[in-house]
Amino acid sequence: MADMTDDNTTVVIVGAGVAGLTLGNFLLRGGIGCIIVEKHSREYVEQRQRAGTIDTRGVRMYRAWGLGEVLDGNPIPEAEGGFYIDGQEMALDFEDDEGSESLYCPQSVLVRNLTDVFLRDGGDLRYSAAGVTLDGIGGANPVVRYGDVAIGCSYVAGCDGYHGVSRASIPDGVLTRYSYDYPYSWLSVLAAVPATRPSGMAIHSRGLAGLIPRGAELSRIYLQCPLGDTAAQWPAERIWSELEARFGTAVPTGEIVDKRIVALRNVVHEPMEHGRLYLLGDAAHIVPPMSAKGINLALNDAEVFARAIIEQVGKGDSGLLDEYSATCLGHIWNYQAFATWITETMHNAGDTTYAGEFRKQVARAELQRQFASPAANRLFAELAAGTN
Repeated sequence: MADMTDDNTTVVIVGAGVAGLTLGNFLLRGGIGCIIVEKHSREYVEQRQRAGTIDTRGVRMYRAWGLGEVLDGNPIPEAEGGFYIDGQEMALDFEDDEGSESLYCPQSVLVRNLTDVFLRDGGDLRYSAAGVTLDGIGGANPVVRYGDVAIGCSYVAGCDGYHGVSRASIPDGVLTRYSYDYPYSWLSVLAAVPATRPSGMAIHSRGLAGLIPRGAELSRIYLQCPLGDTAAQWPAERIWSELEARFGTAVPTGEIVDKRIVALRNVVHEPMEHGRLYLLGDAAHIVPPMSAKGINLALNDAEVFARAIIEQVGKGDSGLLDEYSATCLGHIWNYQAFATWITETMHNAGDTTYAGEFRKQVARAELQRQFASPAANRLFAELAAGTN
């Protein structure tokens, strides 16, 4: 007997973050029916403070799909990020000789804009969908359940992050996990500090530091710390003192809104699919926040999957869908290589505790080489303005 469902659609998208909302908007424009289910409330989702440096490819992608408006209306002032080594600010004088269109659009703003457009255009988005389960993903007719609701579909897009239910629903032994853990962590702090100077990234023998605007009255602070440190070991006085020491100049202070320890790691799961379930964004892979590339990987996954579904449903051509995982992974491993390089270079150039003095000197030589190149220089300006 067929499973009785309350609703039926072509694609159920699990998760209303950047990947899920971008995919949902693409599918609407491609004439593909979809429903987004999100376990949190809309208020919770739209208040998550994360970076949003969208690269040129991402900006052009949104515009090509007729979604340029989601990049508009950014109420957060643009702050010029700096780059400091041992307290000395380095010149970041880059030339826009490659037609760069990258921009800073914080995730909270992008998510809100994507949500507004999706709902305005008739999208079905269901918040507070508690207890989501995925049934029958190995067959032709998966069912996504939450509460007393069952949604029948042809495909499930898992866009619910690293700790979501989507990847956890795949049987053991199907996926191969590749990972690399760094020998240090970050203390991540959200503070009531307006966009001001100094801001950006600082390399110092005491460790890496970051002070990056996250709104008109908020800033994100990063401090490299040893593995095993806890947030309780970092009272406000220590945070401000350490930040000032690493930047080598006085820093603005304010109320600490949130603080937590963040592990730094690279992770890739292969393949990015099982049966009719496809993984996108952090559900399939993560990069260290130092690289500021997580959001762009998610956007690429969303576009590759959207085009594949449109071809499958509209033309009966399964070619793109069959190659979804392989297509995305080629792009992902390139980004993983960059993320590993920039993370190790930035950390090795400061604190010698982990890699030693020789690696410090090599890392600093590499940074100086990059500063001498206007094209590569742009990279550091973007990192200083929008580390994840």
